Amino acid sequence: MKNDMTARIHALFQGDTVDFAACLNLFPVLEQAKTTPQEPLYHGEGDVWTHTQMVVNALLADVDFAALTAAQQRQVFLAALLHDVAKYRTTVVDEHGRISQPGHSKKGALDARILLWELGLPMLEREAICRMIAVHQVPFFAFEVNRHGRTPLWLCHQLSWLTDMHLLNMLATADMRGRVCADKSRALDNIALLKELAQEEGCYRTPKVFANVHTRLRYFQGHEVYPEFALQLPQGSRVMLMCGLPASGKNTWVAAHAAGLPVLSYDDTRQHLGLKYGANEGLVAQTVLNQAKAYLRKRQDFVWNATHLSTQMRQKNLDVCLAYDAHVRVVYVEADKATLLQRNHARDSSLSNGKLLQMLKHWEVPSALEAHQLEVYASGEVRA
Repeated sequence: MKNDMTARIHALFQGDTVDFAACLNLFPVLEQAKTTPQEPLYHGEGDVWTHTQMVVNALLADVDFAALTAAQQRQVFLAALLHDVAKYRTTVVDEHGRISQPGHSKKGALDARILLWELGLPMLEREAICRMIAVHQVPFFAFEVNRHGRTPLWLCHQLSWLTDMHLLNMLATADMRGRVCADKSRALDNIALLKELAQEEGCYRTPKVFANVHTRLRYFQGHEVYPEFALQLPQGSRVMLMCGLPASGKNTWVAAHAAGLPVLSYDDTRQHLGLKYGANEGLVAQTVLNQAKAYLRKRQDFVWNATHLSTQMRQKNLDVCLAYDAHVRVVYVEADKATLLQRNHARDSSLSNGKLLQMLKHWEVPSALEAHQLEVYASGEVRA
């Protein structure tokens, strides 16, 4: 399956030639790009599909592209092809006729995740593509005023933990070269400066080095700490925060790897309270939260077993753990679509397959920025 899919993807491009008809056949949603307008000030070339083709062609014309491994070529090619996949559903035209697509990068990463999951692309490769899509615009503005108060140095360090900045640099450069706009040189200068900064910081091809995991976590949370200064490690509970779609295998993982530890489970709590899925979720959440705080106050190690599907959902519970000086290990578990739906259908659960698939619109795979430790498990793929 893996070999068939990778071969099919590589057939989309040979040398500097792209079979765009085959691209549309593999990703029919890109047909929407043909009728999606763009702001002429930033995209004088016209619609999103015209821009996408120009970006892909610019990428393949980059001399560095030929030097990449086959896997790297596949990743950055798909990131370029899908980088604006969500523009059709985020397009806004204001009262003056100006066009914008707010949030299209983040939403594009989510759309690409679902598309590539359904195609069966390996998870680690898929997530490398999705993270590039999510941050593909950041290099354009890295050296300009940041409304969140993030410095270029901080952004550089953050990107190095999210993606291979060499591939991101190629994607961002192609994105600017594949358009018609007046400020192209300014953005290309910013991209080049970010590359130089990353090389100086030693994080252009590998993540920025930190003194320890707690220093890294606090730094990316925005605390005023230095990467080279080792903060004291957490002295509280050691918490395993499970994460993944329903029926992905979280319970099986907990039984195999965390036997003997207390387990907080929303499903178990619903059953204890006599509630069906979706009924009085507030009571279920509060009951679990109260028990988590009780464990944290006692510095008791435990497993927090839930979907924790979106970054926002995870962050609430991560913040609770960190407030009690806990060490948090996020364990993400995934299954392919067919296996997932088969398992869920066979379970004694009030969650239908239809409702499960609706949850995909909130599906954000955790990153190493969120906790002290991240482990991912999917279809034989393991990364600690």
